[in-house]
Amino acid sequence: MIRVLHVIDSLDLGGAQAVVVNLARFRDREKFNMTVAPMHGRGVFAGALEAEGVRVVELSAAKVPPAYLWALPRLLRGVRFDVAHFHLFGSNWIAKPLAAACGVRVRINHDHCNDRARAGWRLAADRFTNRWSSHVLAVSRSTADDLVGRVGLSPRLVTCLPNGVDTEYFRPAGDFDRLRAKRALGLPADKTVVAGLGRLHPQKNWPLFLKVAARFPQAEFVIAGTGPQESELQASAGGNVRFAGFRDPREVFAAADVFVLTSDYEGMPMTLLEAMASGLPSVVSAVDGCRDILGDGAGGFLAQAGNAEDFASKLSRLMESGESRQTMGDLARAKAKASFDARAQTKVVEDLYGTLLQT
Repeated sequence: MIRVLHVIDSLDLGGAQAVVVNLARFRDREKFNMTVAPMHGRGVFAGALEAEGVRVVELSAAKVPPAYLWALPRLLRGVRFDVAHFHLFGSNWIAKPLAAACGVRVRINHDHCNDRARAGWRLAADRFTNRWSSHVLAVSRSTADDLVGRVGLSPRLVTCLPNGVDTEYFRPAGDFDRLRAKRALGLPADKTVVAGLGRLHPQKNWPLFLKVAARFPQAEFVIAGTGPQESELQASAGGNVRFAGFRDPREVFAAADVFVLTSDYEGMPMTLLEAMASGLPSVVSAVDGCRDILGDGAGGFLAQAGNAEDFASKLSRLMESGESRQTMGDLARAKAKASFDARAQTKVVEDLYGTLLQT
């Protein structure tokens, strides 16, 4: 049995956390024993991991005091992990060197975003700590190019691995489920619904989402998620925008007709893949992994990042015709099933584990 430890900054709302859940759900359970260690707090995804038979070890109750500095070495001394897999900045900068010092032989850095924050001291930290990476997974072509170009990694150490989605868990809703979801969200049954889902964080450019919503007073807009901008966004939202808080994304997608993502930068957004698997057409920023997913125009439209006019123009094309939405939604689901399947992604990761353990 190969013992794998995933270390992640937190298990709060986010795409990297959804990736870890998929790796747990579709792992080869006869071959891999999986433990997940969030650096601070259990977060909303801990229960989903435990339901998949994964041990969740909370390394610290909060960022301060940083109990993970001694809790992680204690965990690594108690269990001889064969592979340590790191997600997000904190785990790569802090946990990965600790794992190397404790003798974990295979250490994988999973880079989930072509992040604008990777500059100055953050870029220096990436360059320094990647000396302890056995291999690096990048979720999009732009992320891989950034790792090679700016961070300075050898191309042979970087694999571009797009995110995957569970297309059985996320699937188009029937009429009854759609009405039930609208009722649960307090939405009228007879209006077109546009959904946005994710952290309420500046990266997602929610003010742009609100500007677009103001252009379509005849439709209902739903924002599902939590984060530091929640109060500020609620104060500036129009009357056709509803804040749903943290929700099962399947409920949000069941109630929706269109998905909109206004991010200024991304890696490969899980919310977009989940919306596609749910049969929704999308209008998303033409950045990073979004271009990888929708570059051929099948399943949705790319809009210029930060441009409310372009977003409104693309969205209006979907608002005009329910038939067009249905056709594009069908294409979106077909693409998710064909090119972004979480089972295939998990197999690539597990094969990489095996290859690195043999070297």
